[in-house]
Amino acid sequence: MDNNTPASGGFKGGLGSLFGGGTPEYSNTELAGVPLTGMSPLSPYLNVDPRYLLQDTDEFILPTGANKTRGRFELAFFTIGGCCITGTAFGTLNGLRMGLTETRGMPWSKPRNVQILNMVTRHGASWANTLGSVALLYSVFGVAIEKARGAEDDLNTVAAGTLTGMLFKSTAGLKGATRGGLIGLAMSGLYALYNNWDHLKGTSLY
Repeated sequence: MDNNTPASGGFKGGLGSLFGGGTPEYSNTELAGVPLTGMSPLSPYLNVDPRYLLQDTDEFILPTGANKTRGRFELAFFTIGGCCITGTAFGTLNGLRMGLTETRGMPWSKPRNVQILNMVTRHGASWANTLGSVALLYSVFGVAIEKARGAEDDLNTVAAGTLTGMLFKSTAGLKGATRGGLIGLAMSGLYALYNNWDHLKGTSLY
């Protein structure tokens, strides 16, 4: 059995030489003593140094001069959709509450279920329409003010909120428009204050 071992090695070597792979074979014991100083760890699957695959830069390539954050136009779609979904959810819950309250004296039957369903549908659609309209006006004013001023800051947020409140309540007359503007100014001011709270807190510490 031992005499066949060299022959098998020679046979492998002959086949390796025949197909162009005549490299000598080494055992793990022989390779254990070979120093690896100065050699970079290569991937066993790719002939690429893994250190070149680890990058500290951003994963996305941005055009020259582009911001890393989304602008008002990109956020407008998310804002409008989120407000519509929020209005639908709130209106549905409010309609369910009102439907159960108004039909409290009725037994569980088909007319009661239909009445509750009508309340849920009506209030859900109404709230979704209201919040979606407010979000649409706010987004339009925000984008227009940003393009007009050429800058993006909290002043755009406050101005867009104020104009949104005034236009949304303009059908109620001058007093209603003024009241809506004040409400929009207060809400947008609180939102701007919330966004800059960490900066203001850090400034107050210094």
